[in-house]
Amino acid sequence: MTEVQPFRGVIYRVPQSDLGKVLAPPYDVIPPAYRDELYARDPRNVVRVILNREAGDAAYAQAGSTYARWLEEGTLSADPEPALYLVEQSFAAEDSRTLRRYGLLARFRAEDPEKGVILPHEHTRAAAKEDRWRVLKATRANFSPIFLMFPDPESRFTVLASDAMAKKAALAYTDDGGVGHRLWRLTEPDVIRSFQRLLAATKAYIADGHHRHATALRYRDEVGADGAWTFGYFTPMGAPGLLVLPYHRILTAGPSLADARRLLEAAHFRTSRASLGEAASAVAASKAPYAFALAWPAEEALVVEASPAAGDLLPKEAPPSLRALDTYFFHKAVMARVLSIPEDAVSYVHSLAEAEEAVAQGKCRLAALMRGTPVSQIVDVAEAKESMPAKSTFFHPKLPSGLVIHPLVV
Repeated sequence: MTEVQPFRGVIYRVPQSDLGKVLAPPYDVIPPAYRDELYARDPRNVVRVILNREAGDAAYAQAGSTYARWLEEGTLSADPEPALYLVEQSFAAEDSRTLRRYGLLARFRAEDPEKGVILPHEHTRAAAKEDRWRVLKATRANFSPIFLMFPDPESRFTVLASDAMAKKAALAYTDDGGVGHRLWRLTEPDVIRSFQRLLAATKAYIADGHHRHATALRYRDEVGADGAWTFGYFTPMGAPGLLVLPYHRILTAGPSLADARRLLEAAHFRTSRASLGEAASAVAASKAPYAFALAWPAEEALVVEASPAAGDLLPKEAPPSLRALDTYFFHKAVMARVLSIPEDAVSYVHSLAEAEEAVAQGKCRLAALMRGTPVSQIVDVAEAKESMPAKSTFFHPKLPSGLVIHPLVV
């Protein structure tokens, strides 16, 4: 069972019109130039805590002292009573549809994956875990929730959320990406119990925040059982607003278009030439077992679709849950065996616009445009206790850091 509790969230006490000035995306999607922009935007911006730009130990010391000062000054303060927090995010999909995603911010108990209650799907990196650990120790608070999804085949969460949202939202703002946010405080005991019963009846899958979950487990191991209480965002996996975008691959090495086409067609791939935009659309719509597009500076792009025989390029020992993934197939079969591209030639961007820019400006040898990973494949990997290749999923939109802050129990 997934155990959740209400808590007294720490909230920015600023006019709603200032929320866009003080909130920020999660630390791991803030590049250096954007961090500088957030620093300059407002001296109260949460980036000064989650991604302080001082060097070494000074960064964590300053993060801790900044957070403590904001609490002392009243820039931040805890709500008067424990609550669950319901969040609606409205945003435009690439096909111009307006989508809405609903989720619940709650205190929950981190669990070892072996218990089968909270299941991860990716490896964690030591440097990122150590960084999040030091921020946690300096502040004794969680500024960004662990993003979890759970099965809700009867749409019970949607019913509960709709009832709660009949009341006026406690706050609303729109972020830099045009994503609208509304938040409701849920304090009524009956409402809280209804959400607790729903989540207690199911397991949850980590969508985003694996390093934060690993840090919560480390904190539990250091301070005891109460240290397992951490901060989560729970959303139903079948909802239309649960959007998983691809990470595209930017490659600094690789063959020419002509050589790539020859190699791929000899290895049971169908290829066709197209403009970059057309190729991206064709890949997204493809029903082939594996599909991707390759794009070169000053060249057309190549739409690549695998025939069933191409699956033989994968290692025989590869588990079924990984064999199904475009990203696993691209790295293990296409890069390694067909195109001879080394892993150290790869970097990642999560938007088509960034990939187009890299190609148009000649910042890469070529780019690989990927399909988004279906939620069902993420669940299969988690259930099999396997780990996806790096940057296989990009859940959009991200949850803002600082919207609600979770103080640690101990």
